Amino acid sequence: MLPLTDSSILLPLGDSIDPTLNQRAHNLAARLAEHPLEGMLETVPAYASLTIHYDPLLRTHAEVADWLASHLAPETETAPHPARIIEIPILYDGPDLAFVAEHCKLTIPEVIQLHSQAEYTVYMMGFLPGFPYLGGLPVQLHTPRRATPRTHVPAGSIAIAGAQAGIYPQESPGGWQLLGRTTIPLHDPQRNPPFLLAPGDKVLFRPS
Repeated sequence: MLPLTDSSILLPLGDSIDPTLNQRAHNLAARLAEHPLEGMLETVPAYASLTIHYDPLLRTHAEVADWLASHLAPETETAPHPARIIEIPILYDGPDLAFVAEHCKLTIPEVIQLHSQAEYTVYMMGFLPGFPYLGGLPVQLHTPRRATPRTHVPAGSIAIAGAQAGIYPQESPGGWQLLGRTTIPLHDPQRNPPFLLAPGDKVLFRPS
């Protein structure tokens, strides 16, 4: 366990993008949610780590670390809850669709078929409010980021980069390859919760 800030601890679980490590991060987060320590404010699962935020006025780093060591042994981990399955409609009209097809030596219909038939897992949230980093992209579609990032990516753009997929919840710069777009808002401050997706969710893209 590593001190991340004066009010948070980082619990590293590995050093690779691996579904097993990511699942463990979610299992540990679920365990803490069911049996929280007084003063714990939030847990943030990532690809292969878990960050625990706490109130430094109530707990010291040592107290939190000792409590975690005794409560997060493998035999105490919570079994994963059934994942939510979220279907997201996508219009495959992205400006990088032809490039991805050429890079992967596929036709555009084959790219669309591979992308839309896969099941994705929300590994973590980041970059922008509501931006999901999705694992599960078929290996046939692995494509590097753009050499020159765009200064403007429209909200709702569905993209891939390397072995990952993602959805831009709002307009922003970005260097991922754009395959299409959705009209479903991923981030709505007036909604409760404001984010459509959460770590651990399963995502299915449905051509529209």
